[in-house]
Amino acid sequence: MSIPSYSRPSPSPLLIGCGAGFSGDRLDAAVAVVRTLVSRGGPACLIYETLAERTLALAQLRRRTDPDAGHDSRLEGFLRPVLGDCLAHRIAIVSNFGAANPRGAARRIATLAASLGLEVPRIAVVEGDDLSGEPYRALLCDALGASAPPSAPVSANAYVGAEAIAAALCAGAQVVVCGRVADPSLALGPAIAHFGWAMDDWDRLARGTIAGHLLECGAQVTGGYFADPGRKDVPDLAEVGFPIAEIDSDGHCIIGKADATGGRVDARTVTEQLLYEIHDPAAYVTPDVVADLTEVSVVELGDDRVAVKGVRGHPRPERLKVNVCHEGGWLAEGEISYAGPGAEARARLAAQILARRLQGRPLRFDLIGRVSLFGDDAGHLLSGVEDGGAQDVRLRVATADTNRVRAEQLAEEVAALYTCGPAGGGGIRTNVTARLATTSCLVPRESVRVTWSWAAPRKAGVAA
Repeated sequence: MSIPSYSRPSPSPLLIGCGAGFSGDRLDAAVAVVRTLVSRGGPACLIYETLAERTLALAQLRRRTDPDAGHDSRLEGFLRPVLGDCLAHRIAIVSNFGAANPRGAARRIATLAASLGLEVPRIAVVEGDDLSGEPYRALLCDALGASAPPSAPVSANAYVGAEAIAAALCAGAQVVVCGRVADPSLALGPAIAHFGWAMDDWDRLARGTIAGHLLECGAQVTGGYFADPGRKDVPDLAEVGFPIAEIDSDGHCIIGKADATGGRVDARTVTEQLLYEIHDPAAYVTPDVVADLTEVSVVELGDDRVAVKGVRGHPRPERLKVNVCHEGGWLAEGEISYAGPGAEARARLAAQILARRLQGRPLRFDLIGRVSLFGDDAGHLLSGVEDGGAQDVRLRVATADTNRVRAEQLAEEVAALYTCGPAGGGGIRTNVTARLATTSCLVPRESVRVTWSWAAPRKAGVAA
């Protein structure tokens, strides 16, 4: 893959707002973000980060039964309130809505636009991250070695970078739909396209990457995940505003949030997100660049605005990370509640009954309300904690098994506790679900061919 420079550079700052930080995020969050972008004027982009490792594997499973599925099932809910304003005000939209089916997502966006009476936008589709097909089997087996699954994987996706996104935006895309791109690349791509950064301008690429990293989790940087009453208070969290980054031509950024919203942006919220999922602050590895945060400065400017400077960059890695998900058997779980005098003793007796009935199985027991979050699969902590006389306890038991019938036996035994004792149990819930196991590997960059093309026949696509 070559390292080109893009044309159409602009020195004016670029605003990038985040409309979602994960697939289950609030559908109305982008409304205030887009309203703010429109009011401030100037070049702007809206990103949606909705893809995680497990959600991508689940998307592949949905596509097995329905070829038109496999993309983010909530994309219409995310886009319906803001698509018209974005198109009217030239706010580009970049997302990983595509998951396992980027072209399906693009078709759905086009259909949504038509249903809203809008002209169908120029939608670009980024592809090449999906390595689950037979042509890549040998590559993955070689990279995984002994960790390679015995059968074809449910999903195998490389974390690809920002280059194809930038190329599509430079060609005039109004919406860019991706699959598994690295989260920060959703914001770096628009910055590359806007400023004309070269793909080996490591310092600027690193700064743009960190701007994307600060945006990628939505309200985490504006007080959401930060909030801890009495220690880290956050105002009006019910209406927490989602973040907006103002990026300059050197890649330095100011992090703020949507106007007239709750939440807060200060040095502490930004620092927490800055260090989120960072293994080595001197070498934050992405497909585009290796970012060095050891000399970063975080400066409060007031009014929920924080400047981030001092990020340095090093050449991008020669290999790309691939997450491989494969079938991992079954998870069975059951819960039952006990209340009133002797509730804890009855819950413990129920656990003993289940252990006897399911003898030989790997079982985990939790007494929710007594010992659960700090428990361990072997039950050492639970067995070492004496009955404290709790009168409001919910027993949870779980097992993993490669055989579904054996897994379902746990659910049957929990249900039988209704009348087989101990007394007073109720509110039973049981569930048996397929498990997905995940492993990762690195593959040579040149083995992953990333391309972009138009969702509708407008113009031939190009290789990125």
